[in-house]
Amino acid sequence: MFKKGQYVQQEFGNQVMKIIGFEPEFIENIITQWEDEEGTIVTGKFMESQLVLAEQ
Repeated sequence: MFKKGQYVQQEFGNQVMKIIGFEPEFIENIITQWEDEEGTIVTGKFMESQLVLAEQ
């Protein structure tokens, strides 16, 4: 189970994202945020099974 504030990435991805919240009523229930190459803050939603803890 993931916790708010942890850093995660997709199993086969390299983008490190921070968990900023949860929406338990949805299948894609983990809300993440990261900064893209241009410095734009991006928010995404993922299923728990799509994510692994990021190596810091």
